Amino acid sequence: MKFIETRGNDGRKSESVQFSEAILDPLASYGGLYVPKNLPDFGIDFLAKHKESSYQELAKSVLEAFDIDIKESLIDAALERYSSFDDPNNPVPVTQVEDDLFICELYHGPTRAFKDMALQPFGVILSSLAQERGEQYLIMAATSGDTGPATLETFKNRENIKVTCLYPAGGTSDVQRLQMVTEDAPNLKVIGIEGNFDDAQEALKSLLASKEFKDVLQRNETKLSAANSVNFGRIIFQTIYHIHSYLELYREGAIELGDPIYLIVPSGNFGNALGAYYVKVAGVPIEKILIASNANNILTEFITTGKYDLRQKKLIQTNSPAMDILKSSNVERVLYDKFGAQRTKELMDQLNSENYYELTADELKEIQKDFAAIFSSDEEVEETIKEYLERGYIMDPHTATCIKAYRKIREKMLPTVAYSTAEWTKFSPTIAKSVGLEANSDKEALDQIASRFGLKIPEKIASLYEKEIKHLKIVQKSDIMSEMIYFIEA
Repeated sequence: MKFIETRGNDGRKSESVQFSEAILDPLASYGGLYVPKNLPDFGIDFLAKHKESSYQELAKSVLEAFDIDIKESLIDAALERYSSFDDPNNPVPVTQVEDDLFICELYHGPTRAFKDMALQPFGVILSSLAQERGEQYLIMAATSGDTGPATLETFKNRENIKVTCLYPAGGTSDVQRLQMVTEDAPNLKVIGIEGNFDDAQEALKSLLASKEFKDVLQRNETKLSAANSVNFGRIIFQTIYHIHSYLELYREGAIELGDPIYLIVPSGNFGNALGAYYVKVAGVPIEKILIASNANNILTEFITTGKYDLRQKKLIQTNSPAMDILKSSNVERVLYDKFGAQRTKELMDQLNSENYYELTADELKEIQKDFAAIFSSDEEVEETIKEYLERGYIMDPHTATCIKAYRKIREKMLPTVAYSTAEWTKFSPTIAKSVGLEANSDKEALDQIASRFGLKIPEKIASLYEKEIKHLKIVQKSDIMSEMIYFIEA
């Protein structure tokens, strides 16, 4: 399968590339992104074929349907990473919490967040390609909390790879920060920045496009790639669990093949929602994708009004920090699929120059065919956590935003899957606060919750507080390039 560019071709890059090229060099012409030229068919015949498939079997079939130029042995090695999850036979459990609401738990991997679902296999593929080609790569990631730990985990100690991870100082949970700053592999560099996630993401995009920085990389015979969801290598793995969720509802007897369902996705950078959109377009019977946001409700405004307006927006720090994002990169891929490259470039150019764009009335109707959206306040999130915890189910603050969408914006009473994107252990102070526990630190909150509710803290989380901090740097945005260069040339 060929991959093409969301903003059209500038004449300097190939008009289409293979999957391997798109993931090794993910920035397309005019600052755009790569997308598949065509989508596979994941309709009823495909679903029927996989009624009893394991997650790994389904994943392999999905990758084969995309016809990616990755040899079978490497795909097998990549998918084997799911065997390291809590339950190798069921790495992505789906739990029923209401008569028609099911939670797909995406956090049972090594860093306890949904980013492991894509980054564990993606890291194997990208690093193996680098070694096969005899090339050195710098992998860059900007994180709002979960991409960073998952990227560092998958690439640590891998040959031909160096990784730099940018995170907003003070903008992640304590556990997320410790997962990053205690990593001690020599090929990893973690940098805190004075700013928010959008600042980190913009810094990454600027470096990807910087001639000066590319000249430094060339002198050091190093190529540049990215682990954020701007890289389609992330997105392709984020299609699989949406198909899996549908099949799990069938296996549970909640639906027959062909019955429509809702998906609820807590959304920041929109990659998870994009994966859902692609499988909907490819034939999985999804009635609509419901987008759950926090007080940074830019996606709610966009989907309900057609306006993407950052002019009066300031990022708000919430108790669901992985969604504290205003510039959602993967909306661009939906715009391309709906309206084509010329219109997408026009809209993205306007966003870059004016911090604003607005869809026409007809374009908004097109978006609303597939999406609806709502947001929750911090107070609503805490009330939801308390309600479900008292009923025996613990969820993190991001998952909790889904419940309002389930209750308020479904137009039909259809079976619904909501996505749980992180384990509660990463946000224990919010959990503790929601049930009236008083804790003076994240560690104390973890211990109190585990004791009161009879929960086990995974060793990888508990041990963080005993590990030495290896990455102390917190810098201004203007100093990021110099830090990167020092790391490359060390």
